[in-house]
Amino acid sequence: MLFPTLSFGLFFLVVFTVVWAANGSNEWRKILLLVASWIFYGAWDWRFVALLIGSALLNWGSAELIWFNREASAGRRRAIMIAGVTGNLAILGFFKYYGFFVEQLGDILHAVGYARDLPLMQVVLPVGISFFTFQGMSYLADVHAERLAPAKLLDVTLLMSFFPHLVAGPIVRGSDLLPQFEESPRLTRDMASMGLVLIVWGLFKKAVVASELSTGLVDPVFFDPAAHSRLDLIAAAYGYAVQIYCDFSAYSDMAIGIAALLGYKFPLNFNQPYRAQSLQDFWRRWHISLSSWLRDYLYIGALGGSRRGFARQCCNLMATMLLGGLWHGAKWTFVIWGGLHGGVLALERIWDRIRPHGFPRLPRVLGILITFHIVLVGWIFFRAESFDAAIAYLKGIGAAGVASDVLTPLACGLILFGMAIHFTPANLGQRLALQVRLLPAWGLGLLVGITILIVDAMRFEGVAPFIYYQF
Repeated sequence: MLFPTLSFGLFFLVVFTVVWAANGSNEWRKILLLVASWIFYGAWDWRFVALLIGSALLNWGSAELIWFNREASAGRRRAIMIAGVTGNLAILGFFKYYGFFVEQLGDILHAVGYARDLPLMQVVLPVGISFFTFQGMSYLADVHAERLAPAKLLDVTLLMSFFPHLVAGPIVRGSDLLPQFEESPRLTRDMASMGLVLIVWGLFKKAVVASELSTGLVDPVFFDPAAHSRLDLIAAAYGYAVQIYCDFSAYSDMAIGIAALLGYKFPLNFNQPYRAQSLQDFWRRWHISLSSWLRDYLYIGALGGSRRGFARQCCNLMATMLLGGLWHGAKWTFVIWGGLHGGVLALERIWDRIRPHGFPRLPRVLGILITFHIVLVGWIFFRAESFDAAIAYLKGIGAAGVASDVLTPLACGLILFGMAIHFTPANLGQRLALQVRLLPAWGLGLLVGITILIVDAMRFEGVAPFIYYQF
C-alpha cells in the first residue's frame, strides 16, 4: 500500500476513526494499531507478517533475558545481547544478502580454478526489512546499556510494526516511541495542523516532483547512459539528486504527519541536506535517523569512535560508511558509495587536524558547492545498475556532444525547484502550520481537501514505489 494512493487514504480514514473511537482504552488502541499495521504490511505479502511477529518476539525475549541478568556478570549480559543482535543480522542477511554472497563465493571459487554450481535460492526481499531489524537491534542495545527498561510484548511488537514508519523509516528508536505507548495519546490542534501540512507537502514532493523526474528524465538516462548526450547525463545526475531527496523526504514527512494525526511524535529525518557545507554536515541533515543510528550504535558503540586514536578514528569512519552502504543493498555500487562518503569524511578529519593555524576556511557558498557535487558523484554510483554502468556514466559526462533528447523545460524547472526549497527558511513548515491551526475544523478540512485535489490534478499518471522501499 503506497501512501499517495486512494487505497491508503481510505485505509487511513478507517484506522483514524477506529483508534480515536477506542481512545478510552490505551491497550485496545494499541491492539487496533497493531492489527492495522499487519493489514498494511500484509497488503504487500501476508506471508511476511509472520516475519514481523517473529522479529518482535526475538527482540522482546532477548531484552527480557538481558534485563533479568542485569545483576549477573557483564559478560553474560553482553553474550545475550550479541545473540539477539546476531539473530537480527541472520534474518537481514538471509533475506537481503544470501544471493549476493553466494554469487561472490562462486566468483571467487571460479577465479581459483574450483568452479562449482552453488545452490542459489530465489529469496523474496521483504519490504522494509532493513528498517525494522535496525529498530530491533537499537532496542536491545538500549536495554543492555540500561538507557531503557524492557517494554511489554505488545509495545515492542507495535514499535517494530507501526505502519507509518514500517517500510521506509524513519528508524524510530524505542527510547523515542515506547514511552509514548505507555500513555493514551492526545491529538492537539498543533499536532493536527503540522501533521496535515507535512502530509500534503510530502504528497506534492512525491507525486509531482519525484515521480516526474523519475519517469521523464532519470530512469531513461540511467537505463542506457551510452544512448544519451553529455547534457542529458549531467541533467539526469542533478535530477536524481532532487528525485531521491524529494522521494525519501516525502515519505518521511508523510510518515511523521500520519503518526502525528494518530497522536505520536516521530523525530525529524531531513533538514535541507543540500545546503551542507561539509560531508559531516550533510550526514547531520540527511536521513538523520540512519546517520545517528550508525554513529551511536556502530561507529561509537561497536567500533569505539575516536577513543582509540586518530588513525583508528579514520578507519572507523570508513568501516561505518562501508557498512552503511551495504545496508542499502547487496550491490558493489552501494559499497563504493559508502566508501566514497567514508573516505571524504576521513579526509575532512585529517584536514581539520593538519590545517595550519590561521588558514582561512572555505567560503560558505564554495563549501556548499563542493559538498553537493561530492554527494552528486556518489548518487551516480548509488543509482547505477552496476559498477560498469556507473563508470560508463562518468565517462559519458566527459565525452563530446551536448544535444539533448529527454531534457525538457519541465524537468529543468523541477530540478531548480527541488534545489530552491533547500534555501527557504528552515522553519517554514512550522510557520505555515501555525497559520493553518487558526482555521476552524471545517475550514482546515476544506483547505486540505482542495490542496490534495490540486496536487492530484498536477501529478502524472501512476505513482512509482518509494525508492527506499527496496531497502
